[in-house]
Amino acid sequence: MVKRSSLGKGLSALLEDSGSDLSSARIASGNSAIAGTVANVSLFQIEANPFQPRNEFEKQALSELAQSIKEYGLIQPITVRKISNNKFQIISGERRFRASQLAGLDQIPAFIRIANDKTMLEMALVENLQREDLNAIEVALGYRRLIEECNLTQEQLSQKVGQDRSTVTNFLRLLKLPEPIQAALRDKKITMGHARALLSVNDAGTQTKILNEILKNELSVRRIEEYARNYSGKSKSQKSKGKSQKKSSTVLSFEEQKLQEDLEDFFKAKISIEKHNTGGGTIVVAFKSDNDLKRISRLLDL
Repeated sequence: MVKRSSLGKGLSALLEDSGSDLSSARIASGNSAIAGTVANVSLFQIEANPFQPRNEFEKQALSELAQSIKEYGLIQPITVRKISNNKFQIISGERRFRASQLAGLDQIPAFIRIANDKTMLEMALVENLQREDLNAIEVALGYRRLIEECNLTQEQLSQKVGQDRSTVTNFLRLLKLPEPIQAALRDKKITMGHARALLSVNDAGTQTKILNEILKNELSVRRIEEYARNYSGKSKSQKSKGKSQKKSSTVLSFEEQKLQEDLEDFFKAKISIEKHNTGGGTIVVAFKSDNDLKRISRLLDL
């Protein structure tokens, strides 16, 4: 078997398991290639992988790769499995396969492997999760498929993909977010940092509201983390006061938080705005000494 240092750790480990290989099987691909070796295979004999976790391939990146392949050839073989005498299915390397089609190649080098569907799914997901530029939601979906369809624990999954278990857990948690937030993350309108901050807010309606504020005002991750902390603290405070309280406080909007910050800049003092669900509220200006109180009074023109 030819071992390639460029393969991801998880895929290399899988390829070293010869349990699903028929090492003596001859592959009918126009030559006498043997399963477990690299051989040139006609593009017409190769079909896409139905388990491919990636849904979209960037056209510009594919075009650039195709141009590189025209100049230098396909340096890194794809991995395929034999599904009939003259037919192969991609296990990993679909992006390279598509770029080779664009480059007009007739044949490409392929590592030939015999694999059942479960093994193929695991290999395809592990290889793509490690080496492709998947968006965060695609990674999370890939992790979930490995857990559900390959019967892996999070610990086993973290070992196969070469990530800390906490990293795997954080990706899986993204799938608990409302669909609008997942779509924004998938389309790279928000970052992983934004999404993780939104996970700190337990209410789906509030999460979606914050998403709209992020998209509208291009808010930073730090700002969202601050808002999430304020929301969490306010929510706990409201619960501790009990349901009997008539004038419970509401969470400040981003505009109201910005007003609070502007007032603090103006007065050079700690400002607290508290709104009630009745529509009213209070503004508290803190002072440190008698002189500080006089300074604030002058600013208020009192």
